[in-house]
Amino acid sequence: MTGHPILYDPDCGFCRVCVAVLLRWDRDRRLRPVALKSAEADELLAGMPEDEQMASWHLVGGAGRVWSSGAAFSPLFRLLPGAAPRARLTDRFPTASERAYRFVADRRSAFGKPVPSAVRRWADRVISESARGSR
Repeated sequence: MTGHPILYDPDCGFCRVCVAVLLRWDRDRRLRPVALKSAEADELLAGMPEDEQMASWHLVGGAGRVWSSGAAFSPLFRLLPGAAPRARLTDRFPTASERAYRFVADRRSAFGKPVPSAVRRWADRVISESARGSR
């Protein structure tokens, strides 16, 4: 399979919407969604405790390198068109990136509640189409 796996919590509506937005931004199809707790996720994150796997999103790069939480922003932004300035910003302020990630992640249920069901369905379609390679 091609593309950099981006691992997300499939039970979190807010997480699915965020991944769908990133997949739409990714015109070059450099990202590939992978649900946490799937067989592929277990293989990609082999050796990482389950609680750590579920504590954040993850991006897998070449040679199986894994970035998680706020540390994953810089490599993610380097993959997206027009996002290089964001990558440089997150490189320069890694502690702020981690804190921002943790602030949102710790409140994802609250952020997800106002997301309309139509938007969640859209996100699920985008993720499904991307996983099949037909975006």
